[in-house]
Amino acid sequence: MRVSELTRANLLAIIVAIIVAATIGAGCGGDDDQPPPPTPTPLPTGSVGGEARPARVFVPSSYDPDTPAPLLVLLHSYTINGTIAESSFQLQPVADQRGFLYAVPEGLIDNFMDGPFWNATSGCCDFDRSNPDDSAYLRRVIEDIMARWNVDRQRIFTIGLSNGGFMGHRMACDHADLIAGIVSIAGATHDDPTLCRPSDGVHILNIHGTADTIIEFDGGIFSGPYPSAVETVDRWVNLNECGTSQPGGTVDADRSQPGAETRVTRYQNCRPGGSVEFWEMIDSGHFFFPTADFKDIVFDYFLSHPKRGG
Repeated sequence: MRVSELTRANLLAIIVAIIVAATIGAGCGGDDDQPPPPTPTPLPTGSVGGEARPARVFVPSSYDPDTPAPLLVLLHSYTINGTIAESSFQLQPVADQRGFLYAVPEGLIDNFMDGPFWNATSGCCDFDRSNPDDSAYLRRVIEDIMARWNVDRQRIFTIGLSNGGFMGHRMACDHADLIAGIVSIAGATHDDPTLCRPSDGVHILNIHGTADTIIEFDGGIFSGPYPSAVETVDRWVNLNECGTSQPGGTVDADRSQPGAETRVTRYQNCRPGGSVEFWEMIDSGHFFFPTADFKDIVFDYFLSHPKRGG
């Protein structure tokens, strides 16, 4: 998709589709016997770097202030706020079961679509060219959470779709001293490889639908150019100094596709604290409907991929 084609009508159609996906996600796969989710703890507006943005933190019911808890940060898509993103992913109940602190921050509101965005890379999604430093802001969010709760500093992760996936790559590039790993779905790294120089190994799980026509599997232009899914993975293989790859079987990740549609490739012998996995969702598009298996596997991935020394 080219910038000239990105009219407001195009993006409104995308927004409607994402909201529909969130509604479907909220209405499927639930468990009537589950207790209601805990009330999130909002970080006071303006408490993080003086910026007036809301951020919610869900504290697991098993939280013990004497025991460090892993932290997962959900990064929303373009124009889709954190509430809708969580309604789609429904990660909070799993985070509670697995003992994770779970944070849902918000991007700034842009003028182009009057919706939230992350200034991740040239590819997505600063259409206004306002250039906010969301990378530094999100680091401050994480550090503020660390000051309030006992966070396992070896297990801090991000997960995000589309703009949120791009922002995860940005955080891995900029804050490898802090971020243990990311799960990026339908995102990509910087188009300019010189902009990503992580100071340490980072665990990268890059997921992309081969039939994605919005953030294209083979690369393209959104708010600017972005590399293909394969190039994104190859860059991280080099940055993490990985060796050979091996097949990792298949996963039933996307409820919109029958069976185990996702082909997994794992890269071996990476630098300490780093690893790379590539999940190709065969025939899946941009709108992602995570299965229960996906959530379980991803949380297993988080727990088994700490920073070095963890």
